[in-house]
Amino acid sequence: QIQRALRSLSIPLERLHIMKGHMMQDMCKGLSRQTHAQAKVRMLPTYICSTPNGTEKGNFLVVELCQSQVRTLLVTLYGDGNMSPQMVYKIFDLPEGITQGEGEALFDFIAQCVSQFLAETFSSDTRKSEERLPLGFVFPFSCRQTQLDKAELLYWSKGFSCSDVVGKDVVQLLQSAINKKQELCHVDVVALMNDTVGTMMTCSTEGRTCEVAIVADKGSNCCFMAEAYLVETTDETSGRMCVNTEWGCFGDDGTLNDVFTPYDECVDVESNNPGEKRFEKMVGTLYLGEIVRHALIALTAEKAIFTETNIAVLEEKGVFTMQHVLDIINNEEGTSDVKRILEVLGLQPSERDCGRVQQICRAVVGRAATLHATGLAAILSYMCQTRDMATLMVNVGVEGELYVGYRRFEEILMSVSRLLSPECMATLLPSRDGSGRGAAMVTAVALRLAAQRREVNEVLAPLRLSRADLEKVQALMREEMERGLCKETNATASVRMLPTYVSHTPDGSERGNFLALDLGGTNFRVLVVHVTEEGISMISEIYVIPAAIMQGTGEALFDHIIDCIIDFQMKQNLVTDMLPLGFTFSFPCQQMGLDKALLLTWTKGFSASGCVGQDVVQMLREAARRKQHLGMQVVALVNDTVGTMMACGYDDPKCEIGLIVGTGTNACYMEEMRNVGTVEGDQGRMCINMEWGAFGDNGCLDHIFTHFDKVVDETTINPGKQRFEKLISGMYLGEIVRQILMVMTEKQLLFQGKLSPKLQTRNIFQTKFLSTIELSNGLALRQIRAILNELELDASFEDSVLLREVCQTVSLRAAQLCAAGLAAVVEKMRENRGLDQLSVTVGVDGTLYKLHPRFSNNLQKTLKDLAPNCNVSFMLSEDGSGKGAALVAAVASRAANTME
Repeated sequence: QIQRALRSLSIPLERLHIMKGHMMQDMCKGLSRQTHAQAKVRMLPTYICSTPNGTEKGNFLVVELCQSQVRTLLVTLYGDGNMSPQMVYKIFDLPEGITQGEGEALFDFIAQCVSQFLAETFSSDTRKSEERLPLGFVFPFSCRQTQLDKAELLYWSKGFSCSDVVGKDVVQLLQSAINKKQELCHVDVVALMNDTVGTMMTCSTEGRTCEVAIVADKGSNCCFMAEAYLVETTDETSGRMCVNTEWGCFGDDGTLNDVFTPYDECVDVESNNPGEKRFEKMVGTLYLGEIVRHALIALTAEKAIFTETNIAVLEEKGVFTMQHVLDIINNEEGTSDVKRILEVLGLQPSERDCGRVQQICRAVVGRAATLHATGLAAILSYMCQTRDMATLMVNVGVEGELYVGYRRFEEILMSVSRLLSPECMATLLPSRDGSGRGAAMVTAVALRLAAQRREVNEVLAPLRLSRADLEKVQALMREEMERGLCKETNATASVRMLPTYVSHTPDGSERGNFLALDLGGTNFRVLVVHVTEEGISMISEIYVIPAAIMQGTGEALFDHIIDCIIDFQMKQNLVTDMLPLGFTFSFPCQQMGLDKALLLTWTKGFSASGCVGQDVVQMLREAARRKQHLGMQVVALVNDTVGTMMACGYDDPKCEIGLIVGTGTNACYMEEMRNVGTVEGDQGRMCINMEWGAFGDNGCLDHIFTHFDKVVDETTINPGKQRFEKLISGMYLGEIVRQILMVMTEKQLLFQGKLSPKLQTRNIFQTKFLSTIELSNGLALRQIRAILNELELDASFEDSVLLREVCQTVSLRAAQLCAAGLAAVVEKMRENRGLDQLSVTVGVDGTLYKLHPRFSNNLQKTLKDLAPNCNVSFMLSEDGSGKGAALVAAVASRAANTME
């Protein structure tokens, strides 16, 4: 019978693994907005989003409401890593009957305790009344917390039943009582918490970070720092938040039934809440003595123990206390002390009885320690998984009667949790006065974060654009567009509005083979594009332009290009065909017609002589004549933005806008010819290459240019030029972020105020870093740490969260400004056509738009807000400079054939 009883109190490792899995599932249910109400592990948000970092300083007042006392505490922190906080205590007994009286009387009494404590602690000349004194309130009752300083009492327990408190904000009730006292006018209640959270925060002092806490006491609970975006019951999405698991109710749905012994059933039935808090009833010190008592009663009935003594004394509930249990199991030398304890209870045990009672006590307490370890393993594995880490190293704060009183508790907690979660390494930290000092730490951290938040907002405020700001940018873009289209003002407009002589978008009837030439750097592409009823197919080849030819004569350059075209056509068996060719030429030109464009200047390392001021299409034709090549006919010269619009226009006839948001930015759209004052004719439409990157070069955007933008602009090769582009495009966003990071570090908001030499290197922070940092809603911490390590920065978790906020602010502004520009375009098109509602598609290309995880959504959302009468779709372009150029040639050929 003894062996059977011991086996029932021993849970196999495989069963512990299953239990751990069930607890993790219930944790997920508790965090989910949809299933939170049904979860037994409640996972309550505490609104504590950071642990101490050692810089906290000042005086912090704590009030703890206990079973029969009010405990007051003043903690002074010195910003020295919290190595030597100074503490002063005073305890006040609650007056008789106050716990069942009026709620107002209870809170008035607490305020009176605070007043008396401060009067005794501070002399009148050492305290300036204008200095605010923050207060942390430890309130050990079930509350629905919605902010750190807002919590509604759900129900009283522990013998309290004060009227007019349930459903009220207890923080506000205490603050109201404090406000009644003139001498407490400088006291502000800033945080409310329970004792488990206090334990975690206390253990986060003395230079260590603690992210988990277990209280193994009369009740049992655990809290930990969870990824904030997983706590769906709050609106917080970045960083971490401490979650109070309330794991005592685990198993109330029946998942622990198979390990619930008959002794546990008896304890549960006799409790005040049968069927509830079943996990707590197996591990809490309030219940362990009772479990032992019922086990001894059952074994006596089976004549396994106490066969020669009357056990009537064991029939009395509560007679076998936790202290009895601890005294019995901690006795390693024989059974004489066990015999003495049992005799004091009124039993007459034999030597064998004493040994067996000791075995039962050890089994009950050992099981409690094992179950605590299983819960801890579930927490640790959950943290490891949700942080996307291969291994987790974490400090765990522990306190409570079981931890302090049972010598093997720590050993069992560590060994079993390690078996169940081998990927996690926990270090236990004993808590010293978790409720008091921890509450002071919560309060101190809250104030530090509030001060930091004010400074961060101050730094980022100029980059955060209001709707009015964006409407003004939209209106200014519209003004500059009108100036660029008008013949009289075109020369002084910052948005040039260049005519492209592309008058039609594809209508789907285009057929045939077309050549495309894409020249924009040391490599260039030749393509053949087959347009059939089935769709478009392409074959291309890349050719190199040697440096000697790039810097030689214009004739040599264009001869080399024709040689490559001939080589390509021969390989594709196209030499005998006279194919229309679209020419993407990515150098500054003044376009005089669809197939006529004067080179304004070379860039990108080219300096071929005899080309500037010449018609590049004509130079290509002359080279073909020199080489006697008749297999092509240059019909159009295009830039990549127009190519993007045309490439998408083949698949969607409503595509009449092209947008590039990559290293640079630009837009084009189909404008009514009657509005294009720089070209003769009023009929039909023409694609206008806006060259909007230069928007603001005339100073009209100075009001949104921040200090950071000015510094970036001044260090570019073209200061004062392309100012709109410098707010939006990928070439500059990383550098803007770097400038912000340096200012924040100097203000001690990041990296402990330490600037690394690498962070001071221009352009070291690449724009692709923004995409990586903003990629995961859960903050892909390892990737961010890898970036920061590359920059030789020692970053805390909070640093990583703030870095993400900086990146989000910069990329959001870029998307919003792009949307404001686009809103001006679509609204103009709608008004041009006299429509109440415009439906149009934007063909879009560029790495920033395609690769950044939030840019496209932010752009589309802002555009919808700024241009509500326009239904705008976006289509990603495939090869605007190749396929798009060929389609410009195809449309031009179709138009020519129609005219013939």
